[in-house]
Amino acid sequence: MLSCRELVEFLMDYCDGELPPEQREYFEKHLACCPPCVAYMKTYQQAICLGKSACKDEEQKPPKMPEELVRAIMAARQAK
Repeated sequence: MLSCRELVEFLMDYCDGELPPEQREYFEKHLACCPPCVAYMKTYQQAICLGKSACKDEEQKPPKMPEELVRAIMAARQAK
């Protein structure tokens, strides 16, 4: 059976459906008896979904920051 550390190494391939059947079987056996890994996998999947949704509509870019504000921020950083 896979250890928790080994499971993490295969997590992306598992979620992408790219694990060979034999490895997938070992992976799922581990998940069946390891609630912490199930929780970790769920948070991993949520993070992937959030990342995809954040980048989904690249046309909705934030408004351009006024140049005066950029200069003021840069000057304040340099003063520190």
